[in-house]
Amino acid sequence: MKKLFKITQIIIVLFFFGIFFSCEEEKEISSYHPNHWEDHYIDGEIAGQKSDSLQKGTTYLSIYSHIYSFSLEKSHNLTAMVSLRNVSQTDTIYISKADYYGTQGQLIRNYFKKPIYLKPLETVEIVIDETDEHGGSGANFIFKWTTKATTPEPLFEAIMTSLRGSQGLSFTTQGRRIE
Repeated sequence: MKKLFKITQIIIVLFFFGIFFSCEEEKEISSYHPNHWEDHYIDGEIAGQKSDSLQKGTTYLSIYSHIYSFSLEKSHNLTAMVSLRNVSQTDTIYISKADYYGTQGQLIRNYFKKPIYLKPLETVEIVIDETDEHGGSGANFIFKWTTKATTPEPLFEAIMTSLRGSQGLSFTTQGRRIE
């Protein structure tokens, strides 16, 4: 009887131990931090620029939250690093929109509340966590940007990666101007 009581105690302790360690805290999506952009916000109109001396554009960038392997039933999640680059050596550029869309075209999130600026040759990133599956295999970004008429267009790229054990996968996509 004493032995049975001891075994029951051990089972109860192991049960609660299992419950305690199996509870996973819901993690915040690390790719979305509104305060991340505060240092880059601009107030009001684009500083000292006349609208006729500016060029505006819209760029589409495809990314992949996951890819399929063998069939539609087997997929691999990916981390996507989206790179927003000012390729000008002399001029600041302005990005007024960075919207993330899912495979069905639904808006998932807006990345900033106000236009941001990038200094000459500056780069900022958006990271879509490997655990963030909202975008799917057909996810994309739409960027709206403004530069001086003589300034090169910004460059938008994405690098998708996944690492499992000693195996790795990575590939890139580049933005395409659509307006």
